[in-house]
Amino acid sequence: MREAFSNALVRLALADPKVLLLTGDHGYALFDEFRKRCPDQYINAGIAEQNMVGMAAGLARVGFRPFVYGLAAFVPIRTVEQIKLDIAHDDLPVVLLGDGAGFVYSHLGTSHQSTEDIACTRAIPGLEVLSPADRFEMTACMDYAYAANGPVYLRMGKSDRGDVHAEPIPSLRAGGLLQVRAGRSDRPGLIATGSMVRTAVDVAQALELSVWSAPVLKPLLADDVCAAARASSGLVTLEEHSVLGGLGAAVTEVTSEHEPVRVLRIGVPDRFSEHCGTHAYLLREHGLDTDSVRAKVEGFIR
Repeated sequence: MREAFSNALVRLALADPKVLLLTGDHGYALFDEFRKRCPDQYINAGIAEQNMVGMAAGLARVGFRPFVYGLAAFVPIRTVEQIKLDIAHDDLPVVLLGDGAGFVYSHLGTSHQSTEDIACTRAIPGLEVLSPADRFEMTACMDYAYAANGPVYLRMGKSDRGDVHAEPIPSLRAGGLLQVRAGRSDRPGLIATGSMVRTAVDVAQALELSVWSAPVLKPLLADDVCAAARASSGLVTLEEHSVLGGLGAAVTEVTSEHEPVRVLRIGVPDRFSEHCGTHAYLLREHGLDTDSVRAKVEGFIR
């Protein structure tokens, strides 16, 4: 998925010299190809993320198309005020790239784990929120973000979990769900985003459940959510993010108003991690590993 991200960024920059990459002293190896092929479009703004977002806003005002890269714990979390006032308020075409979302930077502790970024960005007016699940969704999300020509936050989670789609995605609809797997209509359907789509597919295969991926979290198309609800007996949402304010909240906001249905939200509980450890360990601690998710879904079916 990271390779797909890099390839898409290079392709966009070669096609449009106004595309700029700003990084907060991160991602050197990831951007080797970009720096080689587009050296004049690369800016290392240093470890000063709030200043970097302000710089991106200024560049956008004079006609550039900035892509701002940082760890999700810093972009957007450290820079929420600048994103709100400098970028979103004036509807500037800046794409914010938050890498390592969720528990990816597990060993570095709470300061580098980001389980609240969707909630923070969803509440900012005019800011679209993307969360790709695999390389195909990443490529489609990068094209979508560029074409949006406005403020976008793209969340990058665990990048090595494998494909959930069999082929490239021609384009994304604003807020549309992508059906990954068809299942039984008398059982719950799973709506997942980011790294948890792979988990959803693994659980669904054994339980004969439908799976939808949500690469666009804001806007979220009410018609697609309601269609998933009508095609299933209840919905389960899965995200490597807090159960508060993320995908689960967005889905229940839609269903409560348009299509009342039982919804089980599977995500990070409202607490910090108790220990540091591997990514796999933290998923287990918070009940997001495959076995824990399956047990929760089975309980919901009964």
